[in-house]
Amino acid sequence: MIVTLIVLCEVGFWVLLAGGLALRYWAKMPRASVAVLLCEPLLEVVLFVVTAIDLKNGAEPDWKHGLAAVYIGYSVALGHYTITWVDARVAHRFAGGPKPVTPKYGWPRALHEWKLAARWVLAAVIAMGLLQGAIWYVGSDGETGSLRMWQQKMLWVIGINLIIAGSYTLFPKRIPAPGPGPEGARGTARPATTDPQASDAPARPLQRSD
Repeated sequence: MIVTLIVLCEVGFWVLLAGGLALRYWAKMPRASVAVLLCEPLLEVVLFVVTAIDLKNGAEPDWKHGLAAVYIGYSVALGHYTITWVDARVAHRFAGGPKPVTPKYGWPRALHEWKLAARWVLAAVIAMGLLQGAIWYVGSDGETGSLRMWQQKMLWVIGINLIIAGSYTLFPKRIPAPGPGPEGARGTARPATTDPQASDAPARPLQRSD
């Protein structure tokens, strides 16, 4: 039952997202679009309530309950980001909106990666909190090994995202040098000179002698 509900929530997320964007950009009904998109958090509430009821009724905690916690954590921490990401690209593709720009080089890219990592860390922390709540609820007499396994996986998620963000900070991606094409050649060519003292230093403006 829990797995089926998770699948339904995932499908419902994308159906509501597609419906909300269709109302906004094709039907020109922005208020209806907002109303549909605001239904997204209800999916997580339903999943959380059903999971809690399942445990309350004596269900043995297993990987399905752990997966539900992870899904809720992702939806809370990254659901709005996902909606915004898709919205920007649909607006550009079908409504003449500005082209979404993701930084590629240097510190701006590192900052982008740290913001994304922070969202994943928040998702993992939320999932770990829900899992810990389930562990406390079950108590020491119940089988909580599968829930603790999911907690360990969330620690891996945190570590991997921190490593990725840190790599962009320690080894920033540099802007590639201009290519050998015509534009690059015109932009980098220097006047020929026969001065043996010439170097790569920028040329100084000519001075007029009176």
